[in-house]
Amino acid sequence: MVRVARRAASRTTQGRAVTPSEVADWFAASADEVIETPIAWVFLTGERAFKVKKPVDFGFLDYTTLEKRRWALEREQAFNAKATAEADIYRGVHRITREAAGLALDGAGETIEYALQMRRFAQEAVLSNQPWALTGDVAEALGRTIARLHAAATVRPEGGGTAALGYTIRSNADLLTRLGPQLGEEWAGETAAMLTRLDTVFDRHAVLLERRKGLGLARHCHADLHLGNILLESATPTLFDCIEFNDVLSDIDVQYDLAFLLMDLDFRRRRDAGVRVLSGYLDEAARGFGTTVYEGLAALPLMMAVRAGVRAHVCGYGGDLDGSKAYIAAARDHLPGRPRRMVAVGGYSGSGKSTFARLIAPGLGASPGAVVLRNDEVRKRHAGVGPLDRLPPESYRAGPDQTYADLISEAGQILHAGHSVALDATFLNPEHRARAEAMARACGAEFHGVWLEAPRQVLEARVAARTGDASDADLAVLARQLEQDRGPAPGWTRVEASDLEASAKWWTAQLDLGD
Repeated sequence: MVRVARRAASRTTQGRAVTPSEVADWFAASADEVIETPIAWVFLTGERAFKVKKPVDFGFLDYTTLEKRRWALEREQAFNAKATAEADIYRGVHRITREAAGLALDGAGETIEYALQMRRFAQEAVLSNQPWALTGDVAEALGRTIARLHAAATVRPEGGGTAALGYTIRSNADLLTRLGPQLGEEWAGETAAMLTRLDTVFDRHAVLLERRKGLGLARHCHADLHLGNILLESATPTLFDCIEFNDVLSDIDVQYDLAFLLMDLDFRRRRDAGVRVLSGYLDEAARGFGTTVYEGLAALPLMMAVRAGVRAHVCGYGGDLDGSKAYIAAARDHLPGRPRRMVAVGGYSGSGKSTFARLIAPGLGASPGAVVLRNDEVRKRHAGVGPLDRLPPESYRAGPDQTYADLISEAGQILHAGHSVALDATFLNPEHRARAEAMARACGAEFHGVWLEAPRQVLEARVAARTGDASDADLAVLARQLEQDRGPAPGWTRVEASDLEASAKWWTAQLDLGD
């Protein structure tokens, strides 16, 4: 993206044809700022922004005629409307007309161009400009937002599967191979090795990709879901600027859509946010699609590698060869298999199980880290209520065996898909602990039990202060747990959890994470 200063007004247009560049000059004359990309101009004027497509043809998009540019802008308006409705970003397509005195917006004269009006927002509010702002709760909200959009998206039976992902893999391979001479001999070799490995992993998951397509998980998606297309205002994330110009690129597996964001977070060293996005997404997606979504995790590292490949050739052909090499390395690093681990984090309410699980998850297993599976969220999902909806305290005593059975069954699905999982539950019952360990063994995964301990006053303070969380445990629930006082789980690692960040670092250091 190139930002340019205000441009001078063009000469008069009366009595002759108007070219798109002259339309750009006309808008720029009154604009505070102009943003230019390879395919469009965006003119910032007051609280409004106007986008005009350039008359370009890149093969995967063609804007060379007025009708094609109108078509693209109207699709952009329609496709982005649902995700941005509350944020009021997309406001409609306008005609640029030629009048006797010059150009006008929606005048009576001949239409010579089209422009999409948008609400102007601060560029600093785009997440690519503030990746640190994606805090845990916001990251989880973002994951759930994406899952709800996917559940509501139009099913595209002809999209997704091996055809859609294979199209991008072949395109990446062609473009990256042609970059070889510029990257140099060493990186040309690295690229070739990565592409060969990518093809092998793709072939391995072909049946899975086709099965997901058959289950209706190929849908019309955002398709360009990286941090540069997510706006964060008032702690609310909004997706914008989806792909409208090529249905082959946008009618894809919903997980491949998510993979772009996860890859971008991983590349920016924000795996902590990545596991929150993924875990929130999966819990919400399981409400709309069922737990079959867990099976797709087997192909998630592949999808993240393909997304890194896309960024690699975009950087390379944009002149950023160092960036291209970094993304090639990222694609390579997503592909090797990683040891699967189940880490069960138990302890009384207020011991910090959720925080501890989220702190250790980024370092566990395949990209972008372990899924955090919370007993409270599973309980509420199966009760048919939202993750933050309150259930009465009796719900902790009603059917805990079934809730744990569901939790451990879902953990098994995640492990079978080759992904690690961190379980967040009290695990006060020895039978529940034994079931979790047995599931890990049955899946051929390593098992680690962690028992968090903290003084009673710390537990009570945390429970009393808790807001906006899936847990419904109150001080009465905690008191009943402490009255039982079954002691720490035998055989589990006891961890003092008054300082959770320090405790998580200590525990991680004890574990061999040489994946």
